[in-house]
This record gives sequence, C-alpha cells and structure tokens, in this order.
Amino acid sequence: MTAVAPNASTPTRSGPGLVNDVVAMTRRNLLRLFRTPQVIVFATIQPVIFVLLFNFVFGGSIQFDGDVEYIDFLVPGILVQTALFAAGNTAIGITDDLQKGAIDRFRSLPMHHIAVLIGRTNADALRATLTMTIITVVGFIIGFRTDHYGGLVLGIGLAILLAYAFNWVFAAFGLYVRDPEAAQAGAFLPVFPLVFAASTFAPVDNMPGWLQPFANNQPVTVTVNAIRALTQGTPPGRDLWLSIGYSFAILLIFIPLASRKFAKG
Repeated sequence: MTAVAPNASTPTRSGPGLVNDVVAMTRRNLLRLFRTPQVIVFATIQPVIFVLLFNFVFGGSIQFDGDVEYIDFLVPGILVQTALFAAGNTAIGITDDLQKGAIDRFRSLPMHHIAVLIGRTNADALRATLTMTIITVVGFIIGFRTDHYGGLVLGIGLAILLAYAFNWVFAAFGLYVRDPEAAQAGAFLPVFPLVFAASTFAPVDNMPGWLQPFANNQPVTVTVNAIRALTQGTPPGRDLWLSIGYSFAILLIFIPLASRKFAKG
C-alpha cells in the first residue's frame, strides 16, 4: 500500500477532540514563548516604563477634583493599553508561522483547524495576563491603592477580555498580511488612535471638543473608565456593559472572519 502524504485537503477532524486540539496548540505557543524569555522580558518592560514615566513625569501636571491620585487614574489605563499593544503579537506570530510553513502543516493534519487560531489567541491572552499582573504589582509599589480587590480582579478581567477580542482582530490581520515585517509595522496603526484618543492617560475633558464624542464612546475609554470605577468603589454604570458589549461584538465579527480566511489559505 502506498502512503499518501497529507495535504491541504485533509479533512478536519470532527467530534469532541476540539478541546484537546486547542490545549495542544495553546501549549505549543506557550512553549515557544518560554523558550524565548527575552520576548516576555521586553514585553513586560515597556508597560512598566510607561507606568513609571507617566506617573513621575506627567502626573504632577494633571490635577483632579477630590482625593484622586494620578497613579490610581493611570494604572487602569496602562492595563488596557497593554491589552491592545500585546494583541499585535498575534499578527506577528501568525505571519511568522505562515512564512515558516507551520500553518500549511497544521492545515494538513486531521484536526480542528480553528484550534490553531484559538491556541494562538489563548497563548497571547495568557501572556497579556502575566504582563498585567506585573503592572499591577509595580503600581502598588509606587503608590496605587484600592480597597476593592474584587473590583480590581473584575477590572483586570475586562482588560483580558478586550485583549482576547483584539487578538482575533490581529489574527485576521496577520492572515491577510502574511508577512511578519508588514504585520509588525501595521499592527500598531489602529491601536494608537484608540489608546491615545481615550481616557487612558488624561481626562477626555482636556481634549478638543470635536474629538470628545469619539474618545468618550470607543472601547478603550469605556473599559478604562469601568476599571477605574471598579477599583475605586464607584458604580461603573454603562461603561461596564459597553466594555463587555464591545469585546463580544469584536469577537462575533472577527472569529468568523479569521476562521474563513484560515480555511481558504
């Protein structure tokens, strides 16, 4: 009997093996990450530098009503900034796999092909979670305070959910771009307006009037505001539900988009 080499037309495995495939692909991406610890170090240093610079360089120039300290205002913003900046790594990782032929090998295997994308997005979300934890610890060291630790955990959960949603945005982006250098250059283009035209580092009220409607109603601002409210013990109101709604809306759009592109090759 002649052995038939697997190819791109190999059928996807059906049945309950999806969880096993997702676990295997998530583990594969985490192992690759841990074998290059410098990536984790550099990905962690950048947001820590943001915390230190913005707090000690710009914190004194921003005044708030009441007893609000700038570090308490800043840390939730850095958490969400980290979520979006980290998502660009998904596009870089996928394009690297495409260029090295790993994606073609995965397509040839009798497995749930969407597990490749879920594994990638899961691993990147876990890396973002580690970075957010470190940022929170650094924040506490330099003065961040909260009496609402349940709210802090929920707030970090909101940031992780947004990170996971944007991982799928950049998974689709990477599949269309297909080149690591192009992915690295282009991944931050949609992120910068969302992060800086928001309440990430300064109140939206300080922005020009024509920019405020966008800044007040985009996913970064509502998520940052919800985290601030949760950590300071004030009702998050509509910001909490808008943040969750934005994340799920992004997932509903980009999971099918990325999956179809992956299936087409």
